[in-house]
Amino acid sequence: MLLTLGLAGLSAWGLRLAVNALILFGLRAPRVAYAGLSSGDFGVPREVRLPTRHDKVLTGWFAAAPGAQAAPAVVVMHGWGANAGLMQGCLAPLHAAGLAVLLLDARCHGRSDGEPFTSLPRFAEDIEAGLAWLRQQPQVDAKRLAVIGHSVGAGAALLAATRHNEVRAVVSISAFAHPHEVMLRYLTSFRIPYPVLGWYVLRHVQQVIGARFDAIAPLRSISQVTCPVLLVHGREDDRVPVNDARRLLAAGQAGRVRLLEVAGRHDLSTALDAHLPEITGFLQQALRTGASHASPQVSA
Repeated sequence: MLLTLGLAGLSAWGLRLAVNALILFGLRAPRVAYAGLSSGDFGVPREVRLPTRHDKVLTGWFAAAPGAQAAPAVVVMHGWGANAGLMQGCLAPLHAAGLAVLLLDARCHGRSDGEPFTSLPRFAEDIEAGLAWLRQQPQVDAKRLAVIGHSVGAGAALLAATRHNEVRAVVSISAFAHPHEVMLRYLTSFRIPYPVLGWYVLRHVQQVIGARFDAIAPLRSISQVTCPVLLVHGREDDRVPVNDARRLLAAGQAGRVRLLEVAGRHDLSTALDAHLPEITGFLQQALRTGASHASPQVSA
């Protein structure tokens, strides 16, 4: 009898381990092909390597601002399954606006080191590593830093901004409102019922990342961010509804958060071209000398 119970317990334990491993495998971030960064008026950005948490190393691309004086700088973070190369459209307009730019590959993406898993909090840690690296660069004004993030990178940018007062502005592109809702949409797409199985998946994911979804949700972060935030969202986004951006706007501190709705879907790489003057203008105002968490002047 005891032997039978013992074998049953081992089988259940083994099944649970297998299920947990399958969950992490199914949620892993794909490494897409890396397209090199093209040259522009700023020349070819130099590749840099910088440390992040757990003794891992990130790959980044840095373009100093024009001129000899220390300039404000921006960390640019991609979304899930992307890499720095896919964000290079930011380089030329930001550089022309007088900003230094650091494009980063998050862990498990691009050429950065891998981990058993990644998550929104780890994206935020990697943004913080980028901010720390910028503060050490003589070409950068360490008191005038901003973050641009896309999708998961946008949620991570908001989370990082709650921890660092030197972040003077955030541009959040295609951010979701709450990871619980994202996961429910993911489960639905695979026809995984929420009762029992879906509930277990979400519980396990929170255990693995070491944070409750409520604690890292952009809806919560944006309510705590004290710097100006520009939310940019495509009206035709079929992955993260534009209503998520409207909810984030409502949750943010009055006068500090603005929403720019544009024609486009989740990937706004080309849809943003017509709105680059508004975005760079927002950053220039927030990062201007002597500014102290000024309110953004961008119309919705």
